[in-house]
Amino acid sequence: MTRRFRLSRRAAGGGGLIALGVAILLGLAAVFSYAGPGPKARPGAVTTVMLARGSGVRQIGQALKAAGVIGSATLFDVAARLTGTATLKAGEYEVPSGASMARVLADIRAGKVVRHLISIPEGWTSGMALDAVAAAPELTGAAEAPPEGSLLPDTYEVQRGETRAAAIQQMRDARNRVLEALWAARQPGLPLATPQDAVTLASIVEKETGLAAERPRIAAIFINRLRAGMALQSDPTIIYSLTRGRPLGRGIRASELASTSPYNTYRTIGLPPTPIANPGRAALEAVLNPPKTDELYFVADGTGGHAFASTYEAHAKNVERWRAIEKAKASAK
Repeated sequence: MTRRFRLSRRAAGGGGLIALGVAILLGLAAVFSYAGPGPKARPGAVTTVMLARGSGVRQIGQALKAAGVIGSATLFDVAARLTGTATLKAGEYEVPSGASMARVLADIRAGKVVRHLISIPEGWTSGMALDAVAAAPELTGAAEAPPEGSLLPDTYEVQRGETRAAAIQQMRDARNRVLEALWAARQPGLPLATPQDAVTLASIVEKETGLAAERPRIAAIFINRLRAGMALQSDPTIIYSLTRGRPLGRGIRASELASTSPYNTYRTIGLPPTPIANPGRAALEAVLNPPKTDELYFVADGTGGHAFASTYEAHAKNVERWRAIEKAKASAK
């Protein structure tokens, strides 16, 4: 009995060593599968994977395995749960060919999603913004043209598969938030009855100058003109009536200055019926908190900026100088 017992103990010990060895080998294989090189990309140098919002760790692992970027969804599930799952982020990922599972998991935890950006410059019309959204290949569906002035110029991040209508709505929501805050903090006594009036005037300021430093000064001049019952006399409003804000490509004709369009601010007192572009935050701030000034006039000065004046006589001299500059440029051609 003693000898048999010893033999049984030896056999059991041998079996335990085998089991331990197998466990060690399996552990090493798991570690290698986790930290070692991953599968090669099927085509190209990267594999694009979409991880849907609301996906759990198991669903994420299955999506990664289906895309061919990890070797085992089960191992990914275990590794993610052991290292914490709360920060796994959905989105679009580009996984380099051969990336380890550890690298894939780290990138998803860090939220290193592919960023798709759409930039809407200050002064773009809503039609221009719609063209940019329509041209974004990662978006889906169609979107209706938003009202003029309803978007906030900025750079927006969109996700692959998102609708174009949702992207436009993101821009509208951003404009509404900014306008609401600026309107609430506006200077008292402005000749602007509604937030939409502020947007309309800001769009004119936006189109009148490309120099950020001039926006407050030009805004103050237009505010002074509105208070005095003077015509705004803004060329960009006439251009908008002709091209809806696209470049005119020539000078404004005398017949166009005499037109009866409601956008002809040489003949119509007050604001045009709608904005003529999408003004940025700085232009909105300029019209809602303009500096105190008695200036009423401005004209191009030949350097990319404008010459300002408080009296018509001073303005006439500035205009004369500008015409001389134009004449010299024409003769030099």
